[in-house]
Amino acid sequence: MTALIDITPADFRCVEDIMPVMDAAFDPAFGEAWNSGQCLGMLSITGSELLVARRENAIVGFALSRTVFEESELLLIATHPDAQRSGVGYSLAKAVIDQSAKKGAKMVFLEVREGNPALALYLRVGFLQVGRRENYYRGKSGDYFNALTLRYEIAS
Repeated sequence: MTALIDITPADFRCVEDIMPVMDAAFDPAFGEAWNSGQCLGMLSITGSELLVARRENAIVGFALSRTVFEESELLLIATHPDAQRSGVGYSLAKAVIDQSAKKGAKMVFLEVREGNPALALYLRVGFLQVGRRENYYRGKSGDYFNALTLRYEIAS
């Protein structure tokens, strides 16, 4: 039996606690992970929020988002590889959508690397592709990767 996922709001004090998930979840070849300074910087901006997913008191995932007026952006979402494909990412994405709706957002946007397996998760959640950015991500080797822009429309 799979243990329940507990998703709670967090703040800057949890940034160091999410870094092991960040390091494990993002392949450095693609240059998608953030460092703790970038996370702290984003959390200092009005409208930014951090959600943390715990299973049996261990952090197994997180999501960082920002809402401005009627739009939210899912800036970063990660699930530890040991917890992938167990509902953590789906639950976090839905929680971001729910919190965005409570703040009055009508849409949630995100960028995902073309070819990233997480794309299937976002489509299952209900996001639709609305754009493509050429050479958006720069990998460790200097290679560039395209990004897809996705949007979720929150029902009125």
